[in-house]
Order: sequence, then structure tokens, then C-alpha cells
Amino acid sequence: MGSFLKVGLLAGIAAMALAVPSRLQAQESPYIITFDHYLKEPGSLEIAYFSTFGTQRAGHDFHAGWLELEYGVKAWWTTELYLDGQTTFHDSTVFTGFRWENRFRLLQREHFINPVLYIEYEQISEADKIIKEVEGHDIEADHAVPNAEARQGHNHELELKLLLSKNFKGWNVAVNPLATKPLLPSAPWEFGYAAGVSRPLALKASAQKCNFCRENLSAGAEMYGGLGDTISPGLHETSHYLAAVAAWNLPSGWTFRVSPGFGLNDNSHRWLMRWGVAREFPGFGEALGKLFRGRQ
Repeated sequence: MGSFLKVGLLAGIAAMALAVPSRLQAQESPYIITFDHYLKEPGSLEIAYFSTFGTQRAGHDFHAGWLELEYGVKAWWTTELYLDGQTTFHDSTVFTGFRWENRFRLLQREHFINPVLYIEYEQISEADKIIKEVEGHDIEADHAVPNAEARQGHNHELELKLLLSKNFKGWNVAVNPLATKPLLPSAPWEFGYAAGVSRPLALKASAQKCNFCRENLSAGAEMYGGLGDTISPGLHETSHYLAAVAAWNLPSGWTFRVSPGFGLNDNSHRWLMRWGVAREFPGFGEALGKLFRGRQ
């Protein structure tokens, strides 16, 4: 593991150890790429670290990681900051940039389909390899460029998604069409998608709090890929992936996720292995407000 990823992981673990009261929270979905329609509770903070190991033809395998800071601003608004980095084996370790994401729930009550508007600004180098989404004509060969060369290119992009999600008899089905626009007038819009289906292993909660109850475990699958751009729309020279997803939600607020996936065509990485750990702190905003009011 490279120095950036070690520092990021240690920083995340240290932050997770903050003495913020923990209360029972809602079940976290097992998705890593796809989003459902649920937002963070107002005042709730989640700190997470995710990792992607990818195989690379015509280049070296890599390990990319990102640190997430997610905060519930309002019942209808969640904001999140991502810090990205990667280690390419037999090459180097680099910090690749940041992303600022905002999700806005468009309808406050549950409906047949629950839409959420996703808006993200990203400032990342072309060495970024976390593959948090696939868009346009993103293909495996893009990640074979040596870090010293790839990090010279910088992307400033605005990404829009419509998060469509529905729960039915314990199952969640989510579809996320996306459109990305590099902030250059001549650059085309790029398109992609993600879709997932998941379910807890048990719908009825146990009478007593436990770590290994079936309702704390959820599993499913997600699929994602690119759909070309305004110049060349469609599936030509695009990559697509299918991955299993699983999550273990502990009553203490910790969530562990794992997702083995594989490419569906010759333009895709053959294998992507993802995992993540997250800790939620309900009432963080309230505790922080009391702290500052106490110092006045």
C-alpha cells in the first residue's frame, strides 16, 4: 500500500475514533457505485474509506483509494467531499484530486419512484483510477499511462445524475443515469449509467441487538458503464462492469462493504476488487454546535 493510502486510511480511522455519541441508524445499502434515494439524517456525519484494486493489461496493476466525508445538511440535502489517490505497482503513488458532491431529494415523501438530483464538481488529474463511475468512452487503456505523464493532465468537470430508486417487498432497485461536462466550451457531454438491486438477508429485526443477525447483512449486484458522448453516442468503445455487492451493518454505526466485479467486454478491466469501511456519527452537527456555543 502506498504512502498516500496509508495516510488516508490512518486519518480516516483516527477521525472515526472521535468521541461522538452513537445511536442506532438506518440500514446502509451495499452499493459502492450505485446510489439509492436515501440521504443522511440532518446533523449526521459519516467518514468512510474505500479501496479499488484493478488488474491492468498493457500496464501495471493498481490500488486506488478515496476518503469520504459525508454530512446531512437538511432532510433534503446531503453533501460529501472525496479525496482521491492511487498507487500503481512498479510505478508511483500520487494524490489525484478531490470531488465535491451534493444530493438533493426532489420529493419529500415516499413515492412509486423516488428521484434525487446529484450534482458533483470534480478537480482530478488523469492519473485518477478510483473508477467511481464510468462515463463516455472511458476504457481500460486510459489507466495504462504512466503516472508521471497522466498526472500532467487535469480534469475540471461537472457531473449530473438522476438517482431513481424504489423499494418493493424488501428489495431495492436503483437506476442512475449520468451526464458529465468538462468545463471547456469545446468538450462534449459524456454519458453513463449505474444500476443496482439489493436486499437485506432478513426483513424482520431481532428482539435483541446483535452483530451477526441476518437483518444486518445485505447483498445484491450492480452494473455500470459508459454510453458515449454527444459526438459519438452509444456503446462503441465503451466499458461495462458487473459486480456483486455485500454490506455488514453493525449496531455501533460501522458498515463494511465488499464488491468483487469483472469487465463485460474487451475495453474493460478484467477484474476490480472493491472494499470499504464507514463509521456514522449521528448528532455530530448538534454536538459541534454545543461545543462552539460553550466557547462563546
